[in-house]
Amino acid sequence: MGIRDIIEGKKQWRAHLARVKALPPDYQIVYKEMQRYFFKVGPVGLTDGSLLPGILDFFEEGVAAGKGVLELIGDDVAAFADDLIKDSRTYADIYQESISGKPGKAGK
Repeated sequence: MGIRDIIEGKKQWRAHLARVKALPPDYQIVYKEMQRYFFKVGPVGLTDGSLLPGILDFFEEGVAAGKGVLELIGDDVAAFADDLIKDSRTYADIYQESISGKPGKAGK
C-alpha cells in the first residue's frame, strides 16, 4: 500500500463521514453505535469497505422514504447488527481458533 492509496482511503473515509453527518440525528446515533460495535467485534470483512457504506446507503434510502430508523431496522439495534455479520468470520473467531487449535463457528 503506497502513500497514494493511504491518501485516497482517507478521502473516501472523510466523504463517508460527511454522508453520515447529513443523516437525521436518530439515524446518526444508530449508525455510530453500529460502527462502534463492528469495530469492537471485528468482522474480518469490515476492512473490504462494503459493510459500512452498505448500511449508510440503506439508511439514506430510509430517510428518502420518510421512515424513522427504528421503523427501518426494528427495535433491537443489536440484533440487526448481529444479523448483518452472523455468517462473517471475526477476529475473535481467529483468536479463539489460534488458542484452541480447532476451527470456530466460522470455520464450519
